[in-house]
Amino acid sequence: MVTKQLLKGLPEDADLRRADSLAREIFSDVANKWALLIIEALGEGTLRFSELRDEVEGVSHKMLTQNLRMLERNGLVDRKVYPTVPPRVEYTLTGPGRALRAAVDVICDWTQQHLGHIESARGRFDT
Repeated sequence: MVTKQLLKGLPEDADLRRADSLAREIFSDVANKWALLIIEALGEGTLRFSELRDEVEGVSHKMLTQNLRMLERNGLVDRKVYPTVPPRVEYTLTGPGRALRAAVDVICDWTQQHLGHIESARGRFDT
């Protein structure tokens, strides 16, 4: 977590600890399972909506739509609409989206590395 010392000179909007900060709002937006999985899937390249839905197993049409809109609003995903019938829509990570994808990769690697430990801990806890 960011200490007060590191936040000196930064705007209040940069403080994740403040309930009303923009940083916390952005963190809340991108730190949900669907957003992280969408970012991970788009890290492989541009995808159409149906391709994304296939890549992110279990996501509903509604949740995929909501998360893509949020990611686009935050400037992490570009949406390109082609004037065809029916319209073809493609999604691509922006520069900041690709940078976030690097952090998501670290989280994915951590999860895979510690999966056995977490399963063991859950087994002990749940008995």
